[in-house]
Amino acid sequence: MIELRDIHKAFNEGRPNEYWALRGIDLDIAAGESTVFSGPSGSGKTTLLTLLGCLARPTRGRVRLGDEDISSLPERFLTEIRRRTFGFVFQQFNLVRGLSALDNVMLPAYPLGLPHRELRARAEAQLAALDLGHRREARVEWLSGGEQQRVAIARALINAPQVVIADEPTANLDTALSCQFMGILERLLDEGRTVLLTSHDPLVVESETVDRVVRLRDGRLVEP
Repeated sequence: MIELRDIHKAFNEGRPNEYWALRGIDLDIAAGESTVFSGPSGSGKTTLLTLLGCLARPTRGRVRLGDEDISSLPERFLTEIRRRTFGFVFQQFNLVRGLSALDNVMLPAYPLGLPHRELRARAEAQLAALDLGHRREARVEWLSGGEQQRVAIARALINAPQVVIADEPTANLDTALSCQFMGILERLLDEGRTVLLTSHDPLVVESETVDRVVRLRDGRLVEP
């Protein structure tokens, strides 16, 4: 589904503080599977995740999504690909304070131009599926950490993405909530979605729900 070939990613290229976060990554991501990217801080796993999700472009190398080379597409095309193909769950959730859980879930779908009634019904269904229907009108800052994460997951799913991407999804959760997240992950896989995660949490990396663990160090893949 996603192919990376000879991927290099530099920050501040050509400057005294030039830093190469990725150095020659070749990787194939299969559809309908869960892949965890693991490694120490600075290994390049989050940078790799941003490239897979079309949030950044490689400095060198090629990224293919299906049959299309998307490495050098203009930003307006990448934006459309992100909106329709990927759902993102960020480590800090990035919810909009002052808005309700329902409004936060609806936000990514507004550019699609759906009738408001249909959009609201879709968002309510996502929250209900994650046992948050009763909290839909609550401001997100009033929710617990686990509830905020489930709002973030509902928001990621509002556009029915093929691929769900989560950066360190259990970093701010206790063991019980981390186990709850892994249950949600299993449900997403049962629905046929592809799931890409970064994590160094053994609960995630060693889970039977995970199909593949890709390890990185110093911007390179580490062989098992």
